This record gives sequence, C-alpha cells and structure tokens, in this order.
Amino acid sequence: MADEEAGGAERMEICSESPQTPQRLASWWDQQVDFYTVFLHHLAQLVPEIYFAEMDPDLEKQEESVQMSIFTPLEWYLFGEDPDICLEKLKHSGAFQLCGKVFKSGETTYSCRDCAIDPTCVLCMDCFQDSVHKNHRYKMHTSTGGGFCDCGDIEAWKTGPFCVNHEPGRAGTIKENSRCPLNEEVIAQARKIFPSVIKYIVEMTIWEEEKELPPELQIRKKNERYYCVLFNDEHHSYDHVIYSLQRALDCELAEAQLHTTAIDREVCSLLLNYVSVFCQFPSSQSHSENVSQHPLHVEVLHSEIMAHQKFALRLGSWMNKIMSYSSDFRQIFCQACLREEPGSENPCLISRLMLWDAKLYKGARKILHELIFSSFFMEMEYKKLFAMEFVKYYKQLQKEYISDDHDRSISITALSVQMFTVPTLARHLIEEQNVISVITETLLEVLPEYLDRNNKFNFQGYSQDKLGRVYAVICDLKYILISKPTIWTERLRMQFLEGFRSFLKILTCMQGMEEIRRQVGQHIEVDPDWEAAIAIQMQLKNILLMFQEWCACDEELLLVAYKECHKAVMRCSTSFMSSSKTVVQFCGHSLETKSYRVSEDLVSIHLPLSRTLAGLHVRLSRLGAVSRLHEFVSFEDFQVEVLVEYPLRCLVLVAQVVAEMWRRNGLSLISQVFYYQDVKCREEMYDKDIIMLQIGASLMDPNKFLLLVLQRYELAEAFNKTVSTKDQDLIKQYNTLIEEMLQVLIYIVGERYVPGVGNVTKEEVTMREIIHLLCIEPMPHSAIAKNLPENVSLILVLKPGVSGHGVYELKDESLKDFNIYFYHYSKTQHSKAEHMQKKRRKQENKDEALPPPPPPEFCPAFSKVINLLNCDIMMYILRTVFERAIDTDSNLWTEGMLQMAFHILALGLLEEKQQLQKAPEEEVTFDFYHKASRLGSSAINIQILLEKLKGIPQLEGQKDMITWLLQMFDTVKRLREKSCLIVATTSGLESIKNDEITHDKEKAERKRKAEAARLHRQKIMAQMSALQKNFIETHKLMYDNTSEMPGKEDSIMEEER
Repeated sequence: MADEEAGGAERMEICSESPQTPQRLASWWDQQVDFYTVFLHHLAQLVPEIYFAEMDPDLEKQEESVQMSIFTPLEWYLFGEDPDICLEKLKHSGAFQLCGKVFKSGETTYSCRDCAIDPTCVLCMDCFQDSVHKNHRYKMHTSTGGGFCDCGDIEAWKTGPFCVNHEPGRAGTIKENSRCPLNEEVIAQARKIFPSVIKYIVEMTIWEEEKELPPELQIRKKNERYYCVLFNDEHHSYDHVIYSLQRALDCELAEAQLHTTAIDREVCSLLLNYVSVFCQFPSSQSHSENVSQHPLHVEVLHSEIMAHQKFALRLGSWMNKIMSYSSDFRQIFCQACLREEPGSENPCLISRLMLWDAKLYKGARKILHELIFSSFFMEMEYKKLFAMEFVKYYKQLQKEYISDDHDRSISITALSVQMFTVPTLARHLIEEQNVISVITETLLEVLPEYLDRNNKFNFQGYSQDKLGRVYAVICDLKYILISKPTIWTERLRMQFLEGFRSFLKILTCMQGMEEIRRQVGQHIEVDPDWEAAIAIQMQLKNILLMFQEWCACDEELLLVAYKECHKAVMRCSTSFMSSSKTVVQFCGHSLETKSYRVSEDLVSIHLPLSRTLAGLHVRLSRLGAVSRLHEFVSFEDFQVEVLVEYPLRCLVLVAQVVAEMWRRNGLSLISQVFYYQDVKCREEMYDKDIIMLQIGASLMDPNKFLLLVLQRYELAEAFNKTVSTKDQDLIKQYNTLIEEMLQVLIYIVGERYVPGVGNVTKEEVTMREIIHLLCIEPMPHSAIAKNLPENVSLILVLKPGVSGHGVYELKDESLKDFNIYFYHYSKTQHSKAEHMQKKRRKQENKDEALPPPPPPEFCPAFSKVINLLNCDIMMYILRTVFERAIDTDSNLWTEGMLQMAFHILALGLLEEKQQLQKAPEEEVTFDFYHKASRLGSSAINIQILLEKLKGIPQLEGQKDMITWLLQMFDTVKRLREKSCLIVATTSGLESIKNDEITHDKEKAERKRKAEAARLHRQKIMAQMSALQKNFIETHKLMYDNTSEMPGKEDSIMEEER
C-alpha cells in the first residue's frame, strides 16, 4: 500500500509540470515543435492515472477527467477558441447529404422493393418516415448491427434517393463534397493533430507486448500492477464460463455472472489484479476443458498497457464526434490513415488496423468500425481508396475471419457489402484490382481440405461453422456482381473474363462431386453427409445467374465465355469419352454410344458447369448469336452427345429413385433429389438439365436422341415385344421408368416458357408460374412467394378467403393456360391440380378432358426440337403404349402412362395445327398427322387405336380426352386438305364449330343424368324424412326427454353435417 501511495505522489508531481487549464495547455502545445512527442508525453502522464483503478472503476469520474485533461485541451488546440462555441456553430451550419447512420444490432431498417437498386440498400427509420418510399412497397428488416443508412446515396436508389432532411437544395443541407465553414488555421491544426491521434490509436490497438509500453510512453517509473483478462469466444456457453470462473476464482455465483455478462457484451473482462509479474492465473484452462473442447482465452496485461489501450478506443470515439461536424475533418483523417511511412515496410495505418481486426475483442472492433463508417464511407473518393486497400488484403482478411470464432457482423470483412454493392466502385475494383479473381481464388484457397484425389469437392465430415464462414466469401461474389454494367470498356471485359475463368475452376471442382453408386443387396450402413454440397449449390444459384446475365450484356463476351465454359465441360468429360462404346439398334435406327448404366456406375447430381453452359446457350439464342457459335467452337469439338450425357444421367437417377431402385442408399439421396427439384435449387439444377436436353434435341437427329434417352433409362428391353412379364416387381419398375421418361419427353417438347427457348417474356413466365400454383388451390401472397424463385409483382385480383384472410384466386380466363404436366409440379401438386380442374369442369357441365394449351413458338435455335414428336421412334413408343393398353393380357402399361402418351399426341397435333393456320400447307414440313395415321407394325394406325381405347370400360376417365384427340385429328386433316391460309383457317373454324356441337350434345347428356340423380336423391330424402317423423311419433316419450338438451343435440347434428 505504501508503494501505491508513493506512486500516486510521483504521478501528481509529473502532472504539475505542465499547464493546468485546457486553454493554457493548448497554447503550450502550440509553442512546441513536435506535437506528436508532446502529446504522447501528456498521455503517458495522465492516462495511467485516470485508468488506475480498473477493477472497480468510477466511470463518471474517469470520463470527467479524460474530458477536462485531454479532450478539451485538444479541442482548444484544434479550434484556437472555446470549442463549445465552435462546435455549436458547426452543428447549425447544416446537415450532410449522406445520412451515414450506423445501425445497432436489433435496429429496424427499411428497403424499398420498388426503388432500391438491390436488396442491400436500406434506410434508417427516420429517413424512411421522411421519404417517398413509405408510400411504396417496402420490406422491414432487423439489422444484425454494423449496417449503414443509404439515404443520400444516388447509386443506391432508382428514385427518391433523399429524405426530406438530406435533400440537396433544402435550407441547411450541405452537399457531400462541400465544405463546412472552417478557416485555414483550423484545417492546419487538424493536419497536425489528426495524424498524431490516429497513429496513437493504431499503435496502442495493435500493441502486442503484454508487459512493456512503447518507448515514447515510458516516461514514468513502472509500477508492478497487472491484470488478468478473460476474453470471450463462441465455443463456451454462459453456463460454461460461469462454471469455469467459479472454479478458477473461488467466487460466488453472482460475481461470476457479472463477469460473464461483461465478457459477452465487450468480449473481455478484468478478473484479478496482481502486484507481481511472476504471478499466474489459477488453472482455469483445466477446468474449462471439462465443459468444452477449447480452453478459455486468458491473458495477463500490465496495468499501463490496459490503460492506454482503453483510452485509445475512447480517443477513437472522440474522433468520430469531431469528424461528424465537417467533411474537411473526414478528408484529413482519411489522408492520414492512408499515408504510408517513408522507408517503412509496414502498410498504411488503416490497413494495419484491418489486418489486426480478428485479434481484437468485440468492443474494440465496434468502435474502430464506426470510425471507418464515419470517415471513409462518408467521402466517396476515400471510400474508393479504402476499398482498394481492402481488396489488396482481402485473402488474408477472409482467412483470418474463417479461423476466427466471432460473428461476421463484428468482423471487418462484413464491410464488403458497403463497397462491393456500389455500382461505380464495383466496376473500378474489377478493372483495377481484378476483384472477381481475388474472391474466387480466396474460395479455392480456403477449401483445399475438401478436395479428393480427383480434385473434386467432397464435404464428408465437414465443419458446419467453417463452411458457414466460407459462405460469406460467396456472398461477396454476389455483391460484386449485383449490378450489371451499362458500358463495357476493353479492360472491364478482359478482367471480367479472367474472373469468369477463375470462377470456372470452382465449378470444375464441383462438377461430378460426391458421386454415388447404387447399393445392391445390403442397405447402406450410415447416410453420407449431403447438406453441405446442396447448401453451396443454393449459395451459388444467384451468382451463376448473375454471371450469365453479365456475359449476355455483350455478344462477343458471351461467345468467348461460352467457349471457355465448353472447354471446361469437355475437360471434365475425358473419362467418359475414353470409355468403351456400344451400338444400340431400335426401330430401324442405330446409335453408337458409350457403355454406361446409371443403375450400376457412378453418378452425381452436381453438374454446375453443364448447367452454366445451358444458361449461356439460352442467352446466345436470345441474342440470335447461335449462328456464330461455330466461329468459337467447331462442330467437331462441340460433341453435343457429351454435353447431353450428364444432365440426362441426372434425370435418369431421379426416375430410378422414384422407381425405388435406390432405396438401399438411404435418405440422403432422397433428400438430394427433393432439393434438386425444389424451388430453392431447381432454377440452376433441374430446369437447366431440361434445357440441356432441349439443346441436344435441337442439334441431334431426333431418332438418335431418343435412342440415347431409351438407352440411359434402360428401357430398350421394356419396349421389346418379347419382354418377360412374370416378375411383378420388374413390371412395376419398368412402368414407373416409362412414365418418368414420357414425362421428361413432354417437358423437352412442351416446356417453352424460358426466354431464349421460346418466344416469351419474363413477365409471361412469372404469370404462368402463378397460374399453375393457383390451379392447385387459392393461395395467400406468402404461399405464392414461397413457391416462386424470387418475389414478384402479383397482378391477380385479391379476394377474401373463407378464413377471412386475403387469398389470390384464378380468373376464369386464365384456366385455358392450365397444363396438367407443368414441369414445376411435384407429384402431390400434379394430382391435386388435376383433381381440382376436373372438379371445376364437372361443376360447369364441361367435359373432363385436360389437353395442353397451345404452346408458344420455339426460338429459331430450338425450332428443331419439335421433330422429336414425329420421328419414327416416338411413333413406335406411342403405338406400343396404346397397343398394350388394348391388350388384356399385358400389364406393361398404366393409366398414367396412357395419359402422358395422349398428352404427347396432343402436343404434336396442336403444333401441326398452329403451323397450318399460319402458313400454306405446302410450306409446313411438320407432318405429325401423316406419321400418326400411318400403319404400324400391327397394321393399325394411331387413330384406330384411339377408337379402340375409347371403348374400354376401365378407361372411362380418359374418354373425354380421347374424344378431344379424335376431333383434333379431324381438324388437322381438314386443314391439311386446304391449300391456302384463309381457306384453311375457315375450315378450321368450321371443324371447331362441329366439335362444339358434339361437345354440346355430350354436355346435355351429362346434364340430363345429373338431373336424374338429383331427383333420385330428393326422393330418398323424402322417404327418410317420413320414416323419421313416424319414429318420433312412435317414441314420443323418449323424444321429449332428449329434447331437453337441444344445445348438445344440435351441436352433434351440426358436427355430423
């Protein structure tokens, strides 16, 4: 105790040497040559004194002492007069154009769905309430902390970038780059003070020595006081830390809880103080290991180091306050932070601070991040320079974040969204620093442990926490691509292509990853991990779409990107191309293909390269540039069969899973197949596989294409007349596979609602999705949004539902667009939609036929897909299905299979009808009618087969559809017999009129039957009523007793009804 008193006396003696009042101290500083040395000398005297009693601090007294002895003199020195008067003048000189409010955790933010450039653009509550966006469609979010209000940023909003308070030209508003009324003397003083203050903050924040101060601050006799500091981590829960503290410190529960709360809030807490450097913290590590695999992080720091580090953060808060008054102050601060010391190998001060971020505790990080927000992010020029420094050290920062255990919201890497989403800044970073390549290379460098011997990702035994942190890097890629460029420079094109090639390396590691083989005999023992691979697919979905959209901005760029992606796919297909070949012969046609069976060989559901190529091909079609493709990829190198192979395998895998051929592989495969077709993934998985098959169908001979499909579905034998039908399990398996194959063929020829595949717009695609959702049942907005890839504008009429909640119902005029084989329906949705539409038609006394709606035209690049419908093998497949349905001994067919064959037949007839109505008969080369009317192997054409099917009692439910098909055959025949478009159209109308007469007759017959059934029911009800009255009269006494409880009786009757 005597030593402490002596130390206190010494401190008072040192303090008395310098001027005592803030004004006199500022004048004394002004007379010194080297402000930095004098300033450090002053801090060395006062800071340890002020922060001496850290175990039980008097916070109010500390703040008063800091304000009077350090901050007020600094402000006097800065302004040269009373700082209160100067700051008041600056405060009333006007508001800045940028809001710049930093969000706290849990704070409400608003994003305008109509005006925001991207979903990351948000407003604080005050700006939102005073802006035009409060009358628009908006979303509310809860901030995780560290965000930034974008009010005043013209690049963040399509319209209404300013609220009332920040609008330019308004009285009291200052433009972003305009200066507050600061005189030259104040600016000169700021140039002296700020570098010294910043250097002190940085040096003390990143100071590594635990027991020694920097030489400039060692001007006093060193005391022997040390603090034991406990730091927070994400490995231990509250209870773990409390338990460890009680054991280590032998303290009460209340004290341990107090420390734990402080640790959680600021991520560090002082536990003990010592007067000897040799003392040790009690063995908390051994106790903490009892409750967690990781020890608690404990350090012993000298009291003066603790004092200076704590004051450095307080000084950062003071700088925040000062910079909020003037743009000049912010610019001087930024210049000082970015200045590199001459002759030093160290990076600039702000970079040193960024690189140390992962080693700081939560409270320190928050203050330093706010410092960056209030300085660099408020000045666009310096925001760009800061972003360049950030990208320069991006890899190191991300690797440290991945190794860290704290949330992203308090990591320096979370600031990426503030820079990468600014369109002009993103373009600059791509051009000057190749940021796309930097991000993709970072991904490759942090994931090598998950690469197998084939250089493919395999996430078995993955760390969920680490992969969750890797997703942050993937998000940065999304941010940088979020706004497409409107002007392409040569350098931007070159750097983007380099980044795209780098991104293809990631996709190459994913192409064919986590291959599986069908389990035969014994069930798999342990389900493999599948979540990580699917999660990464979900994370990459938007990025893949963005890359494709960027490529589509420029035709030349798109063609080069297509060439690079095609080369990558071919490199991944070398093993397949080198495998042995087999010849498939069927129906007079033959195909030489590679020997492969999905049911026996390895197969993967992950094919991002193939799907990216499909997306690029569609965009080539939209631009009309497919004709130029041969300039970049020769026909010999294109090898369309190889491109089709892997997506086709994937669809076959799905079919075999449905046929229960893979049930011994466990639930993991079922889960993968679910997500493959689910709304979360299908846009860049299932949909792209269908498109790739459409590309194959447009470029291959139709018969060879169908031979390949039959071979991969392993159904060549099933369509053989000599197939054995004794094994019922095999029959069931064949039937399911045939149904799945026919369904995929329907999608290939019928699904044209993709811009670039069919002549449709994005709005038509969205409307079709909504129509088919509402064909299932009326839905609220949330249910529709959940079933769509992204939020869309719904323009249907909102009607109140039975429950009182608002639901969307389908308009009657939209029913004609219903397609029973809509490719985004699940099995359940398909059945429900079919049931609902047949029920609705029955109520309206219409026939129950559900033919496909007339499809839109294919784009020129996909126009040959329709040739699948009238090729020999397709006709053979349809005839075989119909003949088996007629054959009473055959069980190699199902009603579902027959319904799909009818649908394909309807598509062919509709296609021919549409072509005949648009052009003279001699110009129409599509001859589905003639092919279908031609005699088959059994000397019976399809029309005769349909007539026979119509007479089968078991197919009563398909009778209306068969009738529709026969009428359509007649309509096409009439159109074929005419020689000019006008006459053909008239003939078509007459046939349609005849069709309507036939339909009216059938309608009248159904109506008569319904009326007869109603009268029969009425008669029975009258009889029951008479019997009931007779029973009451006979048992009157019993009835009188029970009628005393009418409420209960009524409720029971009501329940039964």
